[in-house]
Amino acid sequence: MIRVNQVSFTYPNGTEALRDVSINIQDGEFLAVMGQNGAGKTTLVKLFNGLLKPSSGEVLVDNVDTKETSVAKLARSVGFVFQNPDSQLFCETVEEEISFALRNFGFDDLKVKKRVTWALNLLGLTEYRATSPFMLSGGERKRVALASVLAWDPKVVVMDEPTIGQDHRQKERLRQFIIQLNSQGKTVVIVTHDVEFVAECAPRIILMSSGRIVADGTGKEILTDPTTLTKASIVVPQITQIFLGLSDLGFPSDVIDLLSAKEIISERLISR
Repeated sequence: MIRVNQVSFTYPNGTEALRDVSINIQDGEFLAVMGQNGAGKTTLVKLFNGLLKPSSGEVLVDNVDTKETSVAKLARSVGFVFQNPDSQLFCETVEEEISFALRNFGFDDLKVKKRVTWALNLLGLTEYRATSPFMLSGGERKRVALASVLAWDPKVVVMDEPTIGQDHRQKERLRQFIIQLNSQGKTVVIVTHDVEFVAECAPRIILMSSGRIVADGTGKEILTDPTTLTKASIVVPQITQIFLGLSDLGFPSDVIDLLSAKEIISERLISR
C-alpha cells in the first residue's frame, strides 16, 4: 500500500527531518511509529498523503508517486487525523464538519446523511451533531476529526498521537475501534508516545531517532528490548518491566499486554 524508498526531507529552515528512510507498509497492516520528539515521526507520515513531498527519494501510495499527484487526490485514499484537531476543524457544527469532505468528494445528499450518521454513532458524537466543534473538549474534538476522516472510508487511516486528551475508557474504545478497522482490511498507521497503548494493540512497530529508522519489528520484539527502546527514548511497558524482573522465577520475559499477563499468572496459581 505504501512504499518509501530512500527518502530524505529537509524543511525550508534547513532542518533535516528524515535521512535516507525506507519502509514498506502492506495493504491491511497496522503500524505504530514511535520515537522521541523531533525524531521525524510526523514528517514521515505526512509524506503518505502528500502534505509533504520528499526532498529526495520517492513515496508510492497504491503505486502512485506522491510527487506526481495532488494532496486532494491522495486524501481520497489516505485519511490523516492531526495531533491537534484544531488544525483541521473549521466548520460551525459537528455535522457540517463531517459532511464537508464527503460533499467535496462528490457524495450525493442521501449518502452524505447516512455516512455522517454512521460516523456520529461510531464515535459517540450523536448528541453533538448541531454543536460547534470548538465548544467540545480536546478529546471530543479529536473524535470529531477522526469521524470526519472515517466518513469517506479511506483505504489508509493515519492518526497522529490519537490517545492525547483521551481518558482510559476512551483509549480502550479507541483501541477496539482501531483493531476493528484493521480487521476490516484498513491499513492503519498511528504515531504515538503511548507505549502502554501500543503494547495492548500489538501492531508492527518502527522506532525512529534523529530522522532514521532504528528498529522495525513486532510488538514483542521491540517492546521487550530495553536497549533498542532506549535508542528512541521509549520506556519498556510497565507490565513488561514486571515480567522481566520475574524471569529468574521462570516467568516469560516477552509479556507486553495485561491479558497475557493475567493468563500466565492464573495458570501459575492453578498449577500450584
